[in-house]
Amino acid sequence: TFLAIGIALLLGAGAIGQHTRSFLSNAVSTDGIVVALDALSDRGSTTYRPIIRFQTPSGNVEFRSSSGSNPPSYTVGDTVPVLYSPDKPNDARPDAFFSLWGAATITGGIGLVFFTIGAAMIGLARRSSHREACLRTQGVPVQARVQGIEENESIQVNGRSPYRIMAQWQDPATSQIHLFHSGNIWFDPTEYVTREHITVLLD
Repeated sequence: TFLAIGIALLLGAGAIGQHTRSFLSNAVSTDGIVVALDALSDRGSTTYRPIIRFQTPSGNVEFRSSSGSNPPSYTVGDTVPVLYSPDKPNDARPDAFFSLWGAATITGGIGLVFFTIGAAMIGLARRSSHREACLRTQGVPVQARVQGIEENESIQVNGRSPYRIMAQWQDPATSQIHLFHSGNIWFDPTEYVTREHITVLLD
């Protein structure tokens, strides 16, 4: 899921970036004046988006910037460099990095985080599966004494923790005691653990 979300966000960032590059390839540069600040409140937070007026050969045009901030980046009366499409003068943006590239940068950054987490999870899962397969074919079986079943409280999902079977084995060659635990089990396996010893495969 993380990987899929990450890929989708990265593709979205690429599409936004391509749209911006297409806009810049035909954009005309001019200066505009901030005529008002539009306050937008969301979840108790307020941002201010400048409303900018600029002159084109066919007359005056006003637009509201798609990016806002708090405190506001502009004040009424400020002169602002503007880029606009000559075919669609209403398609205009302040000539500033965040106004042009902010959406692609934020979307791409979040996508990269999700992609990295998803790729790491898949990599760890594959490594664990490979290690388990090697143990099944090459591991040395020993009989370990069951010590009990515990909840792995280091992991919680929706308020629940998985269970692990604990077992102990003493190496006859060194007399060293080893404690093993199973993988995480999302139900209480107590009623299924009926033997005093279980087989453990050693690397």
